[in-house]
Formats: sequence, structure tokens, C-alpha cells
Amino acid sequence: MHSPKYRADIDGLRGVAVLLVVLYHAWPNEVPGGFVGVDIFFVISGFLISSVVFTSMEAGTFTLKEFWARRIRRLGPALLVVLAASLMAGWFLLLPTELEQLGRHVAAGVLFVSNLLL
Repeated sequence: MHSPKYRADIDGLRGVAVLLVVLYHAWPNEVPGGFVGVDIFFVISGFLISSVVFTSMEAGTFTLKEFWARRIRRLGPALLVVLAASLMAGWFLLLPTELEQLGRHVAAGVLFVSNLLL
């Protein structure tokens, strides 16, 4: 399994991307185009993921199973915390039909198929 070496320039770009999104959500009229931060973040993620995949393919060690296992190990814990917190908040704040819809979205999140549901 290949892990790219740390690159401060990529961390800096990630910081800019996150800052753009946060500023957009805080002041949408004053900071239009915050979605550009999401685009930047996706490009960075694609670059890093592709680097790992191509390197392991060249070494003959790539498997789809291991690829998904790594993603789940990396993203799963934070995802589960966010989904659990969303369900708890929804229990107290949402109407029954809204809570039902939230349940569908949480289930899709656990299965990594949110985009298909949306």
C-alpha cells in the first residue's frame, strides 16, 4: 500500500478550499462563489487518490476490496459520528416525516450511496 509523502503545498490548498466554503456559508452575499472551494477540494482529493491507485496498480498490488477498505477505515469513524449526531438532533428537532427522510439519508450515508439517493 502506497501513501504519498506529506506535501505542505497541498495542505495549504486544502486550507484555502475550506476557508472559501466557510466564508461563503458565513457571508454568502459578500463572498459569492464559495462552491469553488468544494471544487478545489475535490480536485485535490482526486489527485491524491489517483496517485495512490496508480502507484499500487504499477506495483501490481491494487485491489478494489483494499481500496474500499482503506476509504472506509479512513472516513468511517467521522462519518458515523456525524450521522449519529444528525439522528439525535433530528429526533428532537424534526417532524416525523422529516425524521423519516433523515433516516433514509443516514442509511444512504452508511452505505456510501448518498449521491444515488439524491
